[in-house]
Amino acid sequence: QVQLVESGGGSVQAGGSLSLSCVASRYTASSACITWFRQAPGKEREGVATICTGGLRPYYADSVKGRFTISQDNAKNTVYLQMNSLKPEDTAMYYCAARALSDVRYNYWGQGTQVTVSS
Repeated sequence: QVQLVESGGGSVQAGGSLSLSCVASRYTASSACITWFRQAPGKEREGVATICTGGLRPYYADSVKGRFTISQDNAKNTVYLQMNSLKPEDTAMYYCAARALSDVRYNYWGQGTQVTVSS
Protein backbone atom coordinates (compact mmCIF):
# COMPACT_ATOMS: atom_id res chain seq x y z
CA GLN A 1 0.00 0.00 0.00
CA VAL A 2 1.22 3.49 -0.86
CA GLN A 3 2.28 5.57 2.10
CA LEU A 4 3.11 9.25 2.26
CA VAL A 5 4.84 10.53 5.36
CA GLU A 6 5.39 14.22 5.99
CA SER A 7 7.88 15.74 8.37
CA GLY A 8 9.53 19.06 9.07
CA GLY A 9 6.71 21.08 10.51
CA GLY A 10 7.11 23.23 13.59
CA SER A 11 6.82 26.68 15.03
CA VAL A 12 8.68 29.68 13.67
CA GLN A 13 8.48 33.44 13.85
CA ALA A 14 7.30 35.49 10.93
CA GLY A 15 10.04 35.90 8.36
CA GLY A 16 11.56 32.55 9.22
CA SER A 17 11.92 29.39 7.16
CA LEU A 18 10.91 25.75 7.36
CA SER A 19 11.50 22.81 5.07
CA LEU A 20 8.90 20.07 4.79
CA SER A 21 9.57 16.59 3.45
CA CYS A 22 7.19 14.03 1.99
CA VAL A 23 8.52 10.50 1.62
CA ALA A 24 6.52 8.28 -0.73
CA SER A 25 6.72 4.56 -0.13
CA ARG A 26 5.64 1.91 -2.62
CA TYR A 27 4.35 4.47 -5.11
CA THR A 28 4.95 2.93 -8.50
CA ALA A 29 3.15 5.20 -10.93
CA SER A 30 5.52 5.98 -13.77
CA SER A 31 4.14 9.47 -14.12
CA ALA A 32 2.88 11.18 -11.03
CA CYS A 33 2.23 14.47 -9.33
CA ILE A 34 2.77 15.36 -5.71
CA THR A 35 0.97 18.35 -4.27
CA TRP A 36 1.41 20.06 -0.96
CA PHE A 37 -1.94 21.11 0.45
CA ARG A 38 -2.65 23.09 3.58
CA GLN A 39 -5.70 23.64 5.70
CA ALA A 40 -6.14 26.10 8.53
CA PRO A 41 -8.99 25.83 11.04
CA GLY A 42 -12.20 27.16 9.54
CA LYS A 43 -10.68 27.53 6.09
CA GLU A 44 -10.88 25.48 2.92
CA ARG A 45 -8.04 23.23 1.91
CA GLU A 46 -5.64 24.97 -0.47
CA GLY A 47 -3.26 23.47 -2.96
CA VAL A 48 0.02 25.22 -2.30
CA ALA A 49 2.50 23.69 -4.73
CA THR A 50 2.61 20.82 -7.21
CA ILE A 51 5.45 18.98 -8.87
CA CYS A 52 5.03 16.32 -11.53
CA THR A 53 7.39 13.92 -13.23
CA GLY A 54 8.27 14.51 -16.83
CA GLY A 55 9.80 17.93 -16.49
CA LEU A 56 6.58 19.88 -16.16
CA ARG A 57 6.93 23.29 -14.56
CA PRO A 58 5.95 23.27 -10.88
CA TYR A 59 2.76 25.03 -9.89
CA TYR A 60 2.50 27.49 -7.03
CA ALA A 61 -0.52 29.15 -5.51
CA ASP A 62 -0.36 32.93 -5.74
CA SER A 63 -0.29 33.14 -1.97
CA VAL A 64 3.12 31.43 -1.81
CA LYS A 65 4.69 32.30 -5.14
CA GLY A 66 8.20 33.64 -4.69
CA ARG A 67 8.42 32.36 -1.11
CA PHE A 68 7.95 28.58 -1.38
CA THR A 69 9.89 26.15 -3.54
CA ILE A 70 8.88 22.58 -4.30
CA SER A 71 11.48 20.05 -5.37
CA GLN A 72 11.97 16.32 -5.54
CA ASP A 73 14.70 13.76 -5.07
CA ASN A 74 13.68 10.72 -7.08
CA ALA A 75 16.45 8.58 -5.61
CA LYS A 76 14.97 9.17 -2.16
CA ASN A 77 11.31 9.15 -3.26
CA THR A 78 11.02 12.45 -1.46
CA VAL A 79 9.36 15.75 -2.30
CA TYR A 80 10.39 18.86 -0.41
CA LEU A 81 8.69 22.16 0.27
CA GLN A 82 11.10 24.92 1.20
CA MET A 83 9.16 27.73 2.85
CA ASN A 84 10.84 31.10 3.26
CA SER A 85 9.59 34.47 4.47
CA LEU A 86 6.85 32.76 6.39
CA LYS A 87 3.81 34.75 7.43
CA PRO A 88 1.26 34.12 10.19
CA GLU A 89 -1.29 33.34 7.48
CA ASP A 90 0.85 30.37 6.44
CA THR A 91 -0.13 28.69 9.70
CA ALA A 92 -1.92 25.45 8.82
CA MET A 93 -1.71 21.69 8.72
CA TYR A 94 0.30 20.78 5.65
CA TYR A 95 -0.39 17.57 3.75
CA CYS A 96 1.25 15.96 0.76
CA ALA A 97 -0.88 14.02 -1.67
CA ALA A 98 -0.14 11.96 -4.77
CA ARG A 99 -1.96 11.17 -7.98
CA ALA A 100 -1.06 9.62 -11.28
CA LEU A 101 -0.37 12.21 -13.96
CA SER A 102 -3.46 11.07 -15.87
CA ASP A 103 -5.73 11.34 -12.83
CA VAL A 104 -7.45 14.38 -11.39
CA ARG A 105 -8.14 12.95 -7.97
CA TYR A 106 -5.53 12.54 -5.29
CA ASN A 107 -5.77 8.98 -4.07
CA TYR A 108 -2.99 9.01 -1.54
CA TRP A 109 -2.55 11.39 1.39
CA GLY A 110 -0.14 11.79 4.23
CA GLN A 111 -1.10 12.36 7.82
CA GLY A 112 -0.04 16.00 7.82
CA THR A 113 2.49 18.13 9.63
CA GLN A 114 1.65 21.31 11.53
CA VAL A 115 3.23 24.63 10.64
CA THR A 116 2.72 27.53 13.04
CA VAL A 117 4.01 31.01 12.28
CA SER A 118 3.86 33.60 15.04
CA SER A 119 3.96 37.34 14.53
